[in-house]
Amino acid sequence: MDVVVIGAGQAGLSSAYHLARAGIGHVVLDHAPRPGGAWQFRWPSLTYGKVHGMHSLPGMELAGADPLRPSSEVIGEYFGAYEGRFGLRVRRPVDVSAVREGADGRLLAESSAGTWSARALINATGTWDRPFWPRYAGQETFRGRQLHTADYPGPQEFAGARVIVVGGGTSAVQHLLEISRVAAETTWVTRRPPVFRDGFGEAEGRAAVALVDERVRRGLAPQSVVSVTGLPLNEAVRAGLESGVLERRPVFARITPTGAVWADGSRVDADVILWATGFRAAVDHLSPLHLREPGGGIRVEGTRAVRDERVHLVGYGPSASTIGANRAGGAAVREIRRLLARERVGGPAA
Repeated sequence: MDVVVIGAGQAGLSSAYHLARAGIGHVVLDHAPRPGGAWQFRWPSLTYGKVHGMHSLPGMELAGADPLRPSSEVIGEYFGAYEGRFGLRVRRPVDVSAVREGADGRLLAESSAGTWSARALINATGTWDRPFWPRYAGQETFRGRQLHTADYPGPQEFAGARVIVVGGGTSAVQHLLEISRVAAETTWVTRRPPVFRDGFGEAEGRAAVALVDERVRRGLAPQSVVSVTGLPLNEAVRAGLESGVLERRPVFARITPTGAVWADGSRVDADVILWATGFRAAVDHLSPLHLREPGGGIRVEGTRAVRDERVHLVGYGPSASTIGANRAGGAAVREIRRLLARERVGGPAA
C-alpha cells in the first residue's frame, strides 16, 4: 500500500476520507471489534447529550441524534454509516504490534493480520488504550476496589459505597455527579484547583490549542486540549457546586488499607477509589522507529514526525479534539501527496 492508517476513530476515518478523495491507495487497520473508535467503550450513562463536544466527520453531518441515547450507540452507528457511505473498508479487529524500517525506504507495519508495507503511515491510535494510573504511597495496601475511567461501568455499581474520585477533568466531574446520587459518600481529589468556565469562545480555543502545540513542537509529552480549556460550567455542574458534591480536596499524602490520609492528619474511609486521571498517547508500537525525544514525546510539525517525514500523527497533541482530528487528517494527506510525488520523480523518501 502507499499508506497504512492505524486506528479508525475520528482521526483515522477523517484521514481515510481524504486519502480516498486523493486517490491514494491505503488500508485502515483498527483493533476494535466494531465501528465507533474509543466511543464504543464508553459507559452507558454517558448519553450523547452529555458529550463534551463532538464534531461531524468531513462530508457527512451527524444530525438529529437523540441526546438521551448512549453516546457509544449514537457515535458507533454514525461511524459505521460513514464507513459505508464512503467505502472505507476498515479491517478489524487487527492489532498492530510494531512499525519498523523496511526495504527501499518503506515502513513495515506488523499486525495480527500480517505485515503491511507502506510508503507512509498515519498513526491515529488516540489514547484510550493507555489509561494513566498515578502511583501514591500505600496504594497497594488498599483493601477496597480500584478502577479507572476506562473501566467505569456507570453509577449503579457504587450504590451505598464510599467513593473517592481522583482527577480534575470532565470525566471526574461526570462520575461524581452520577455516583453521588447513589453512593453513601463521595470525595473529590485533584492535584490543582479546578477552573470552571462559563462559556468558551473561539479565541480561547485557539489559545488552548497553541499551548498544546508548543509542547509537541518541543518534543514533550502532549497534554490534552481539554486539560488547558477548563471545565464547562453548565446547569448540572452549578448544582453540584451548590450541593457540595463538587467540593474539591487536594491530593492525599498516602493511601491506607481503608481509605486515604492527608498531610494535615485528616482521613477519609472509602470502599472504592476511582481514578479519573486521564490517558496517554498510544504510540508504543512506533518505538522501533525511535521517534521519541528526550522530553518523552514525539516532536511534530503539523502532523509530521520531525524525525521521519513518512510518519504522521493525527489525533495527537493539538489535533486530539474531534474538530482538530478532522483538520489534521486533511493536512496529513496533503503532505503525503507531496512525499509520494517526490518519490515518483526520484526525490528523497525520508
